[in-house]
Amino acid sequence: MMRSACLALLLSAVLAGCASTPQATNARDAETKQFQSYPATSGIYIYRVDRNLDSDLPVLYLDGRLIGASLPRSYFRVDVNPGWHSLNGVAADLGNFTLETRPDQVYYIELTALGSQSHYRLVPAAAAQRALLACCSLMESWAPGQRPLLR
Repeated sequence: MMRSACLALLLSAVLAGCASTPQATNARDAETKQFQSYPATSGIYIYRVDRNLDSDLPVLYLDGRLIGASLPRSYFRVDVNPGWHSLNGVAADLGNFTLETRPDQVYYIELTALGSQSHYRLVPAAAAQRALLACCSLMESWAPGQRPLLR
């Protein structure tokens, strides 16, 4: 009983924090959908095409840095130094995905949230770009120090 109450409290705190994930302007969304690469960095798109509002909303971290809460039909773009990177979510499960990136390359990771489980997969550029153009809105990453559970 106590465990259920704690889980419900945690879930409601995460959902309250999700409302604070800022959505990008239309201009920034259009700019980001140009899918540019940059010589000294690697670009990583994390996107979610599902419409499942009944699932947990994973709060995403890349290399321990808070990105934001993943919402259905939304995406993030994060530019990183080339090398190994770990993406993980904090929800009912602790989904995790690791990839090695190279300079001047862009990577696309699709997140699917089904119930309390999150699944990540690397998607080829052409298919991911079609999906992003058809469905998704850019969410801005949370600023350093912003916490999703303390709203």
